[in-house]
Amino acid sequence: MKIIPTKQAILDWVTEHPTKAAKRDIAKAFGIKGAARIDLKRILKELEAEGHLTKRVKTYRDPDKLPPISVLEVLAPDADGDLFARPMEWTGTGAEPRILLMQKDGDLALGAGERILAKLQVVQGEDYAYLGRLVRKIGSNPEKILGIFRKQSEGGRVVPIDKGAGKEWIVSSGQDNGAEDGELVEAEQSGPKGRMGLPRARIVARLGDPTAPRAVSLIAIHQHNIPDAFPDDVIQMADNAVPAGMDGREDLRDVPLVTIDPADARDHDDAIWAELDTDPANVGGFILWVAIADVAHYVTSGSALDREARLRGNSTYFPDRVVPMLPDRLSGDLCSLHEGVPRPCIAVRMKIDSKGTKVSHEFTRGLMRSAASLNYAEVQRARDGAPNEACAPLMETVINPIYEAYEALKLARAARQPLELNLPERKIVLGEDGKVSSVAIAERLDAHKLIEEFMVLANVAAAEELFFKNRPLLYRVHEEPSDEKMEALREVALGSGLNLAKGQVLHTSHLNRLLAQAAGTDHSELINISTLRSMTQAYYHQQNYGHFGLALRSYAHFTSPIRRYADLIVHRALVSAHGWGDDGLSPQDIQSLDETAKQISDTERRSMVAERDTNDRYLAAYLSERIGNEMTGHISGIQSFGAFIKLDETGADGLAPVRSMGAEFFHYDADTQTLMGADTGITLSIGQKVVVRIADAVPVTGGLELEVLALDGMQMPRSNRRPRGKPAGRKHARSKAKRDKIQKKVTRKRR
Repeated sequence: MKIIPTKQAILDWVTEHPTKAAKRDIAKAFGIKGAARIDLKRILKELEAEGHLTKRVKTYRDPDKLPPISVLEVLAPDADGDLFARPMEWTGTGAEPRILLMQKDGDLALGAGERILAKLQVVQGEDYAYLGRLVRKIGSNPEKILGIFRKQSEGGRVVPIDKGAGKEWIVSSGQDNGAEDGELVEAEQSGPKGRMGLPRARIVARLGDPTAPRAVSLIAIHQHNIPDAFPDDVIQMADNAVPAGMDGREDLRDVPLVTIDPADARDHDDAIWAELDTDPANVGGFILWVAIADVAHYVTSGSALDREARLRGNSTYFPDRVVPMLPDRLSGDLCSLHEGVPRPCIAVRMKIDSKGTKVSHEFTRGLMRSAASLNYAEVQRARDGAPNEACAPLMETVINPIYEAYEALKLARAARQPLELNLPERKIVLGEDGKVSSVAIAERLDAHKLIEEFMVLANVAAAEELFFKNRPLLYRVHEEPSDEKMEALREVALGSGLNLAKGQVLHTSHLNRLLAQAAGTDHSELINISTLRSMTQAYYHQQNYGHFGLALRSYAHFTSPIRRYADLIVHRALVSAHGWGDDGLSPQDIQSLDETAKQISDTERRSMVAERDTNDRYLAAYLSERIGNEMTGHISGIQSFGAFIKLDETGADGLAPVRSMGAEFFHYDADTQTLMGADTGITLSIGQKVVVRIADAVPVTGGLELEVLALDGMQMPRSNRRPRGKPAGRKHARSKAKRDKIQKKVTRKRR
């Protein structure tokens, strides 16, 4: 009979083989078969009870791990000169993990005893558990500068690109990081603040040509005045924060909540789980859990952190970087629901029936420990029958149940009829050189839709809970379109041979029927774009005016407090409503809700414009190497001076000016959004398919000029008119009767 291994032998084996920690793996490793498995199971249960192991589904692993971004204390170099560090907040039951610090050129020198914020990477097969890379020293917050480097005989100077900056920065010899004269650089203060003379800086990143793609997002940040450097008192407050404990919280650490995010996500502020409801009165129903990072615990009303978060309003996302609402110490560490790490949360437990309708909900303030940090693609592959190592142990208890609950939620969505626009989202993919390597259509997996439905339901629950408790909050408001915009959409629909009912209270179901009519036809793009343009801008407000697009009476943002200030307000309102602590809504919060609503609605629009401008510049840089190429697209807008065209391959928006369409005069009709040629009678309207030639691309401005070669499969006709002098056809182009006659003639020819 095989001798059962000791507890220590099992623990050592699990530590060395963290990805093969199921009971059958342990039995196989020690050659345990038959009845001996009963003894092994007993020992594993004892280890679990003693806290040495935690069972996740059918896998035993170490109960705690370090977050991807952690506070470390630097140790003295070892005999080989290697620099190691220890975690400041280790909560595991075993020995502290050893961390090797990997420094790169330009990193600050580190000494024993210093505290740093570091990004960690798990390693296997070494005598250390993690590799650490310096983010910054704790207690330091050097000022950042973006500018042009001017080389001098020794060192040089940085001339800030920000017009409001009235001083240059001296760069000493050896602090220029190899920068060349005229390069755009990112630098940081290297000497003490408040000293006499010009301030000193060291260059931390060379961004090359100021017009190159790598510089685009930084320029947008400065152009739109998006705060990207945290004040000293904000950093200090974040650095001084300590992890929340169990005091006043429900213990949710055994609930197998998981986070599902993009593969490159740095922070995880929402986690979910679902199980079949065993209540006989709710056959076919489910219990849904949504747990959200408890940011309100760390960002208290009126604090330096709170003032800065309100000023920023939200995080801003660019293809190559993120400008966060909160410092890294919070957004990437204490407020992020990392796998295997205890984290405070505000959670809602919702009961839905078999048709996806919410029956009840209950909020709690708890402490959770994520069972897994998963990404959309791997979860979808697992559901489709190809689970990887991370998903396989979670199939029966986590992944299958959340998909089954999603099937019920889809029924409720179909009954509710939110607006169903079909406008593919394109994602800019950057290479290591910072240039656009490709533009891909973002996949819309069921895993994405599943998370969206869970979040929508949790947001509804938050709005309903606070309304029921008569507590102030900020609603997410989306008002219905104006009559004028609906009439314009109706005319576009009629011109496409489609119908949008008139003379009744508008519902999203009416618009969905129009979109369904257009689906699969040549008018689909036109109708989707026109419907989107008829919508109003969503915003935040104290008063509840409903959410038209989602077809919901009450809606609030609750699920993303790391990146949206509105969600933090809702969290504080929930804290106050339930008496969970003194970190709820303050009297000042309540008094300034109207101002806050306007502030964060404005910062949201600011971020949207900055993100759009940045994408335009990246795409212009990408297409500047393809001038003269022919591409397909569709007309997305019409003005008197030309047609706006969205390219199919990249989603880039360009302008085809009327001067590029021949020498004839084009009449612009604002009501029908058309351009009609006075001589040829050719008519350009929104949604038409075109073939264009790239005439020019200007990365600095994001401008893209196009020439229309073909319209709806027909070569663009050219006028015989002389290019000089007053357009002879202006008068007859203005004659409605003659325009109609020309249009009929052109229509007969096309048929």
